[in-house]
Amino acid sequence: MLRRKPSTRTPTLLYVVALCFLAPLEAQERVTDDFVPVTDAMLRDPDPADWLMVHRTYDHHAYSPLDQINRENVGNLRLAWMRAMDNEGPQQLRPLVYDGVMYIAHPGSDHLQALDATTGDLIWDYRRELPTDLREYAQIGNRTRNLAIYGHNILHLSADAHLVAIDARTGEVSWESQLADYRDGITHSSGAIVIDGRVLSGRTCGPGNLAARCFIAAHDANTGAEAWRFYTAAGSDDPGGQTWGDLPTERRGHVSPWGLPGSYDPELGLVYWGIAVPAPYTRIVRRGTWDVGDSTPCELYSNSTVALSADTGAMDWYYQHLPCDDWDQDFVQERTLIDTVVNPDPDAVMWINPAVAGRAEERKVAVTLGEPGGLFVLDRETGEFLWATPLPYTSTERFVIRDIDVETGQVFINTDLVAKEVGEQHIICGHNVKGWWSWSYSPQTGLLYIPINRSCLNQTANDRTATGTGPRFTIPEPGLEEDGDLTELRAVDISTGREVWRYSQRAPNAGSVLATGGNVVFHGDLNRRLRAFDAESGEVLWETILGSQITGYPVTYTAGGRQYVTVPVGGAAIFRLSNYAAELEAPLGSNMLVTFALPE
Repeated sequence: MLRRKPSTRTPTLLYVVALCFLAPLEAQERVTDDFVPVTDAMLRDPDPADWLMVHRTYDHHAYSPLDQINRENVGNLRLAWMRAMDNEGPQQLRPLVYDGVMYIAHPGSDHLQALDATTGDLIWDYRRELPTDLREYAQIGNRTRNLAIYGHNILHLSADAHLVAIDARTGEVSWESQLADYRDGITHSSGAIVIDGRVLSGRTCGPGNLAARCFIAAHDANTGAEAWRFYTAAGSDDPGGQTWGDLPTERRGHVSPWGLPGSYDPELGLVYWGIAVPAPYTRIVRRGTWDVGDSTPCELYSNSTVALSADTGAMDWYYQHLPCDDWDQDFVQERTLIDTVVNPDPDAVMWINPAVAGRAEERKVAVTLGEPGGLFVLDRETGEFLWATPLPYTSTERFVIRDIDVETGQVFINTDLVAKEVGEQHIICGHNVKGWWSWSYSPQTGLLYIPINRSCLNQTANDRTATGTGPRFTIPEPGLEEDGDLTELRAVDISTGREVWRYSQRAPNAGSVLATGGNVVFHGDLNRRLRAFDAESGEVLWETILGSQITGYPVTYTAGGRQYVTVPVGGAAIFRLSNYAAELEAPLGSNMLVTFALPE
């Protein structure tokens, strides 16, 4: 296996001037002259010092084995460096780190930088000149949650629907390839992932652009040539196309893979992707009637896990978590791949396949949690339903899922919460229970660390809007409006489904979780608090207050023999604290990288 040396050395320095599309910027004197190209072998077995993809590894554990910072000394963390970022958009970034260099994409713009990971000093700067009419078509704005790295290049998805390869050493453009026409309303929010020399990415379609067909595609990582494409809404002549009824293919809107790049099992050769809801959001506006069924399959492949061949894009299997959605409750978040003993506890889990009940079998599973809540565990070889529970709820009264056939895995929605006519209003729970922010799984503890919001949705059906809704707003879960705890960080045993510990507080969150080999779990909230927890007990070991809402993805890495933890911060109006907890306030914007380390 081709591996580079652990990054405990200080690289040789060259003086460079970064080349940008708009204007060159003077850079710090630090680019390696012995840059080792990133290979497929490195991506499959990454150096613990680095963070080479969105969740560090293909299984989407968001876990680092680094243990220099551990539960014994994490209380000694100190600020190492800070760096301001652009304030044009929401902070949803997870940086890359390779051999002591951090690569970032600024919020809301096609602005990339390479930084010295020990100081935050600039190495190079890249800015893409975008079409002047972009905002007329890209309705959701520009969000880049992650970059990818392969060979000598950083792979970036631009707001104008291009795949751009940028030389990791200089910031110069190596090549670019057009993926779609941005004027069709196709852009991106998640970044890319590289698998066996191909760049895989999902395109995002705004709900108001019903002519756009979203897709997942693979492109050659050295040239940008397209290898395959999978459309996420089944066309009228495609397998599963009949599940849309008579709705023409061109009106099968949204159904975006907008959340995060797919996870990958190299042994099975399968990539697992989550697909979003159809649009308009209410079925009475989308289909002309509310009475289009209450069970799977419906409007494929909305709200589904799709398992695709990484080599050809052919679908191996799918599982639909929420059919014929009426509420914009995406099941688009990460699919985390875990090898575990499947032994669900009936006291903790509502729906259990009798084929696995009480058997305690070793299985390869894919785990996901939807935007409304609802934890699902599937066999990732076959797509077989193993177990599910309406986490964080113990009742389905206001939950979007009424029941699941435990033998077949067929999902039945709660039709009591479906709008039967335009103007009808419903409160459904939850909403933004878990959005783009990620959980983390520690193979050391066997626990999944899940950030949860106890929030619900007040929605009215409206046939005069592109979304089919309005007014529509997030509210605290009924009973928690005045003084209830609106955030939970739960540690769940993924083998049994049992909760091991829980941390609850008032302030909501849109912050991701990072677990480490030091038995430490990091998590931040919308009230600027960043905490380190004992991974086994949930004890708060360290806490600090940052300058803005914590909405980015933390990473940890080593450079120069020292372990660092970097947290991107900066809020967005969609998560204004006053919408949840009126008594709390935290600044919006103020995008920044904040990095901690132990004292030298």
